[in-house]
Amino acid sequence: MNIHFYKYQGTGNDFVMLDNRNGIYDTVGVNEIKKICDRRFGIGADGLIKINAHPTLTFEMDYYNSDGSKSFCGNGARCTVAFADFLGVSTENVDFWAIDGLHSASLKEQKVALAMNNVSEINEVASDYLLHTGSPHYIQFVDNVAQVDVYTQGNFIRNQENYKREGVNVNFVQVINEQELFVRTYERGVEDETLSCGTGVTAAVLAYGYKMGLKDKHTIRVKTLGGELEVVFRVQEHGQFDEIQLLGPAKQVFKGEIDV
Repeated sequence: MNIHFYKYQGTGNDFVMLDNRNGIYDTVGVNEIKKICDRRFGIGADGLIKINAHPTLTFEMDYYNSDGSKSFCGNGARCTVAFADFLGVSTENVDFWAIDGLHSASLKEQKVALAMNNVSEINEVASDYLLHTGSPHYIQFVDNVAQVDVYTQGNFIRNQENYKREGVNVNFVQVINEQELFVRTYERGVEDETLSCGTGVTAAVLAYGYKMGLKDKHTIRVKTLGGELEVVFRVQEHGQFDEIQLLGPAKQVFKGEIDV
């Protein structure tokens, strides 16, 4: 099959995008996705995204990790909104469906603001934290994230008995100041460190808010290896996090065709 693709990146998290609104790529499955995402024998990407038609919403985001597994991806969702804008879809206010449910987003001045689902539960694991922001995330706060061997330590935690079957993303978080974090992430499905992870950045910020006992509404800047993001959130009196938004850039890198 000959596939016409577009390559996007959101703070270094990169994705192959397919316009599948007419269903022409429905048969592109796990084996093809693995080949396409391979950085030596394919296009190379952290994941592949199909924009599918949806009967009532703007579109459906159909996301696959580079190993063909499925999850929600925050940076991927932001890139999907930018891709939809490129395709001529109005993106001033977008409602779309993803594996974890309904999301809304908007694109203004080259920055995508993505609404994330509410988070009502954060579990403490010794001095670390575990929560779900569309994908499961393990959060560990460190003094100097630049010195962390993210691949080795992340792979070790991800393959612990509690997480081995379903997998978990592992985030190492340094607090720079009260309003800024530095986050590095080992991603399941990619099985390596990525330059950025949107759901991981969101999870890190919420874990920070929980750890520090923050109340009301906050905006936290987050540095990643691939660029900077912002997370906005509100803490309800009963501890639930809502009005969560992930904000940052999403850019088209190139386009082409591949035969798989």
